[in-house]
Amino acid sequence: MWSLKAWQGRFVERALPAGERLRAYARWCDAVEGNTTFYATPSRETVASWAEQTDPSFRFVAKLPRAVTHEQRLAGADLREFWHAMEPLGSRAHAYWIQLPGSFGPGDLGVLESFLRRLPADFRYAVEVRHPELFASPAALEAVLDKAGAEWVPFDTTAFFAAPPTSDAERDAWTKKPRMPLRTVALTGRPIVRYLGRDDPNATVAGWQKWVPIVAGWLREGRSPTVFLHTPDNADAPELARRFHDEVRAPVPSLEPLPTPVPAEPLTLF
Repeated sequence: MWSLKAWQGRFVERALPAGERLRAYARWCDAVEGNTTFYATPSRETVASWAEQTDPSFRFVAKLPRAVTHEQRLAGADLREFWHAMEPLGSRAHAYWIQLPGSFGPGDLGVLESFLRRLPADFRYAVEVRHPELFASPAALEAVLDKAGAEWVPFDTTAFFAAPPTSDAERDAWTKKPRMPLRTVALTGRPIVRYLGRDDPNATVAGWQKWVPIVAGWLREGRSPTVFLHTPDNADAPELARRFHDEVRAPVPSLEPLPTPVPAEPLTLF
């Protein structure tokens, strides 16, 4: 996600054409979740535009189509059109994100193992699961992922569900977001974390404090983590992402700073 109405005039210029919105977002953050690919495979020309708007070091973590992960449940999937469309990203494709439905449980791990084995070997993969039994007894899934060199993506919703909702956006998210167990283990050199806070920035910051030493520790180990920060309305997300980055950079000063953002509107005295 790189385009939100609430960001216009604040983080990005107002009424930007579609072909410039990602470029503006990339002034604030150097990674993005590719949710759009979950709903439909984009054209190759669209993906080429994404590459043109970003530096080669920019990170895309793009979801595999839901037709593959949720409808076909990985069985008999044909991804040739998807790989052709995504090819222009080149090195920007940090990982391809396999988000599985909550019903995909321990009995389906053989299907996952077979699916991962068939994927192109020149990409990296990250798997997000939501079945509670996979968290209660993680060893079997970890073994499957380890064999494929794939990462397990935790979705930390503990801070969000710590207190009842207080806004319309929080009430909507309360009914849609999963209550996930906290998982803080990295399997590869490129861990990926998804974190959901609250619409109150202070509550969001308080909830991510456990992640600061974990991510700093991964960096000291030579890993290259990617952290995606969300709130129910996402209105402050770019600013919060930069704040998290700064908090991690304090104990790990060798971490490169994020790009310097360009003001969304011309600065004036009045």
